[in-house]
Amino acid sequence: MTTTTIVSIVVGVAIAALLVVRQLRSQPVNGNMRLPLIIGIIGLIEVTSYLQKVHGRVGGTAIAALIGSFILAAGLGAARAATVHLWVQDGQAWRKGTWLTGTLWVISLAAHFGLDYLIDPHSPDGGIAGASLLLYLAVTFTVQRVIMQARARRIPVPTNHPAQSVTQGPAQPWSGP
Repeated sequence: MTTTTIVSIVVGVAIAALLVVRQLRSQPVNGNMRLPLIIGIIGLIEVTSYLQKVHGRVGGTAIAALIGSFILAAGLGAARAATVHLWVQDGQAWRKGTWLTGTLWVISLAAHFGLDYLIDPHSPDGGIAGASLLLYLAVTFTVQRVIMQARARRIPVPTNHPAQSVTQGPAQPWSGP
């Protein structure tokens, strides 16, 4: 495993930990897509660099698995979005992930690295999973965020209570201030 691969994995795991910790705290829902965009651009650069470095050694199976991994990332992002508790407080939509949200993050990361291990368990350079971790995180986080924002826009704003829980599951989001 190269130093670059180790750094990529450490950075990716640190970003994943940050995402999970932030999602398990109460925070206002916002439409800022800057973080997923930055993670996605860096991830795309890392995947491109990795594929250029191993140009002849990555076969169709690995590429298909990578695409499958991104499809799985989108699916798990959608599932996590349904587990986030949304409510309106002082005219602003708020969110907080549940224990199931955190569990699905762990499953998501395990699935990404597990798929890589199934393809090439003896990869000397850390495999495509390490190189694609940031792009994977960008895909799964973006899907989760877009769905969560759509749910939040459909939440009716209560007029008689300053803080009212409106949804615990996959339905009813917020109409916005």
